[in-house]
Amino acid sequence: MKKIVILTGAGISAESGINTFRDANGLWEGHDIMEVASPIGWNNNPELVLDFYNKRRSQLLTVVPNKAHYSLAELEASFEVTIITQNVDDLHERAGSSSIVHLHGELLKVRSQFDERLILDWKKDLNLGDFCEHNSQLRPHIVWFGEDVPMMEEAITVTEKADILMIVGTSMQVYPAAGLLQYAPHSTPVYFIDPKPAIAPKKNLTILSEKATTGVPKVVNELLN
Repeated sequence: MKKIVILTGAGISAESGINTFRDANGLWEGHDIMEVASPIGWNNNPELVLDFYNKRRSQLLTVVPNKAHYSLAELEASFEVTIITQNVDDLHERAGSSSIVHLHGELLKVRSQFDERLILDWKKDLNLGDFCEHNSQLRPHIVWFGEDVPMMEEAITVTEKADILMIVGTSMQVYPAAGLLQYAPHSTPVYFIDPKPAIAPKKNLTILSEKATTGVPKVVNELLN
């Protein structure tokens, strides 16, 4: 069975109504990124960081997967599929995809500051005083700026074995995720789906300058047929 690896970014979830949070000035809901998405921000003002992610978590629970998410799940009928996502939502899981590598963490999970391997499912607000079993504060299970990306090694291993690569809703400008493309075998067909694809045309590359909900079903139908 052929292996399809799919890299997804904010564009696929934006069509479900998930805010990207970053505006033209690079601010997230009026906050400097380092205030709400860095270890320094966490140490300086944990209440602000918790409030920011509580709002994101609350919004996530109000939205549903879109046609692009469901179309990708259909591929599992004929291919071995792994989705590598930069998104921290669970929309791929809810659409039925079964193998997802979350590069930047998961919004509906929290982890212990005492032991980062201690990860808990979490759908409610996270507050100061919410401790793990080791009496240590829980924090969002999110990879912040300046932190290592622990799932990157697995993502590289998966990409190296890809028979087909699909890139959806991401500019491929943010590293280390953007570097994954170089690990795919040179002969691997690549489908790039984005309204404003920032990628140079090359052999084996098919570019669809479309949003995810229209471009993904087209590629999926082509692959299944």
